[in-house]
Amino acid sequence: MLKVSQLWCWSLGATKMQKDFFSTKLPQEVFSLFGLFSPVSREKISLEQSFNRVLAEDLMAPQDLPGFPRATMDGYAVVSKDTFAASEAFPVWLKVVGEVRMGEIPKYDLQRGEAIKISTGGMLPQGADAVVMVEHTQIVDQDTIEVFKPVAPLQNIVLADEDFAKGELILPQGHRLRPQDIGILAAFGKQEVLVYKRPKVALISTGDEVIPIEQHPLPGQVRDINSYTLSALVEESGGVPLRMGIIKDDPKQLRTFCHEALDKADVVLISGGSSVGMRDFTLEVIRSLSGSEVLFHGIAVSPGKPTLLGKVGHKAIWGLPGQVTSAIVVFLIFVKKFIKWVGGERNFPLQEFRIVKAKMRINVPSVQGREDYLRVRVYREGDTFWAEPVFGKSGLINSLIRADGLVKIDLGKEGLYKDEEVEVILF
Repeated sequence: MLKVSQLWCWSLGATKMQKDFFSTKLPQEVFSLFGLFSPVSREKISLEQSFNRVLAEDLMAPQDLPGFPRATMDGYAVVSKDTFAASEAFPVWLKVVGEVRMGEIPKYDLQRGEAIKISTGGMLPQGADAVVMVEHTQIVDQDTIEVFKPVAPLQNIVLADEDFAKGELILPQGHRLRPQDIGILAAFGKQEVLVYKRPKVALISTGDEVIPIEQHPLPGQVRDINSYTLSALVEESGGVPLRMGIIKDDPKQLRTFCHEALDKADVVLISGGSSVGMRDFTLEVIRSLSGSEVLFHGIAVSPGKPTLLGKVGHKAIWGLPGQVTSAIVVFLIFVKKFIKWVGGERNFPLQEFRIVKAKMRINVPSVQGREDYLRVRVYREGDTFWAEPVFGKSGLINSLIRADGLVKIDLGKEGLYKDEEVEVILF
């Protein structure tokens, strides 16, 4: 039988655990903590390897681009004033004095009353300030054309610095490189790019019941779904996954794995053990690490409330729910953006997720004070997209397999009404 003092100590410890758990952070408060973490180190890579990498410096235009005035249409370089009176009834006649060949510097300086044949991309000759499209001209003889449509100054040409002017910012630090970005760097002859290294993310699965996927589960055992799912999500986020393996519900072993993971990686994700059950040791282990700080334990979201974030030195340890659906939702909403943050990305797109607007098929209740993420299937009837809830417990992955995306129910809402328009975050 427990003594009164033992009961008091046990009660105090249980109260402390519950207090830690229920002191939840709002989602925006979680995002605000990302600023406590610095980006990873930098490296130089070739332009060919730079797609989807994050710039570690501002890139400025070393010279004007395109660097010379050029035609945007096939036709004739002209002095625009010469064409102002042109019409189909009264065309203007101009003397053709030459041709600009592609890749060559024009040999002629254009005078009033003259025209020079030019192709798209050709360098505009001195004296010309516009190009008449070939469709708006007619050859009279070998040396003469008639123009039957006027052109304005600078029409059908680009100026020497119209794409980029020397010294202008091309791309900012923290920008993730897209194909068109690589194209502009190639235009400037940029052969190497300074980027942030891809963040290394260590993945630790916990639980006495979790076994490797190559083993056949006995009653009470489950295969390690989370490390493979999270590994794919890490790669999608621009990180490098390091699967550390599976450990039992043993705080000493977890502590050893955490030390090893912190040596190898920039971010550690522990799947399972983040709640307040008798076998949930993640919080205890993080607190035991030298120089550690627990930033929060619990987020006001569903699924995924028992999520925690710790800071050890300049590195992060996330404790994710062991239930696969909860872990995936928390990753998509929070951890994905965190990996991008420590990977140096700062120029987040205005629309971070792919979104489709749809109408709710049925009423769905919710609890105020938390963000609910509802799994939905999206389908189209006529011109309308419909979002149909896919219900399922957080320990089952089938609701995510059957769903096309998530609908966020805001903190202050009691639910969603049938026919209400919502935004579906597509997977």
